[in-house]
Amino acid sequence: MLKATVNKDTETVEKILHDIHNSEIPILQYNDENSLSCVITLAYLSARDTYRVEREEKTGKGYADFTFHPRRKNDTAFIVELKKDEVPEVAINQIKEKEYIQKFKLENEGKNVLAVAICYDSKKKEHHCKIEEI
Repeated sequence: MLKATVNKDTETVEKILHDIHNSEIPILQYNDENSLSCVITLAYLSARDTYRVEREEKTGKGYADFTFHPRRKNDTAFIVELKKDEVPEVAINQIKEKEYIQKFKLENEGKNVLAVAICYDSKKKEHHCKIEEI
């Protein structure tokens, strides 16, 4: 999941989320953002080896759902924003409008940071992802 994210491979991210959702989370309990965050935690579990992962971190003008601070200098920092029954552009816009990215640009010596939108459509039972370099 980490490799797919930093490579901006949204198709693989969506497939991994779909697989975890089907194998780990009962369908009746999955229709809210909190359940989606459980799937995200499982998907990025190994990322904790090389990233400091924070949930609901205060940054910019609000709280980012997940933040990934690289422990190694050359790794890519990223922010994950979750939405239920929204399009990924809404989550990307929230990251930009609430200036979540500013703290990360300072911490990462002006390198680009990834804005990652992960959304779940509860009617179609599908995950959607958009990754944008900022």
